[in-house]
Amino acid sequence: MTRLTFLSPPFGFTETAYELAPVAGADGLFALRAESGDARLYLLDAAAHLPAYRPPVPRIDREELGGPPLRLLLVINPAASPTTVNLAAPILVSSDGRARQCILDRGDWPLRASLAEVLAA
Repeated sequence: MTRLTFLSPPFGFTETAYELAPVAGADGLFALRAESGDARLYLLDAAAHLPAYRPPVPRIDREELGGPPLRLLLVINPAASPTTVNLAAPILVSSDGRARQCILDRGDWPLRASLAEVLAA
């Protein structure tokens, strides 16, 4: 388990302190849980599953996190059909556990891309 401290809360949440834990039996899949409260997200390690996903990270995010290298984690939106992944707002994680969710305003990254289609590409 790894502790992440967000510079500002992820979108839709108020907490900044989280625990990142691998999901057993699912390589590159993580559960992000708020240290206080019930907030939880599922995240996919972009490097492990989408090596071609290399969006231009805004300079301010790189500077504030002290990167590179920065780890890119993608929010998964589980649903009955289809499960989607957010390519437009990755979570950036520095080597010391500081994190930020950034909005990619350059490029054609969808907010809700079909996870099955993204993994198959």
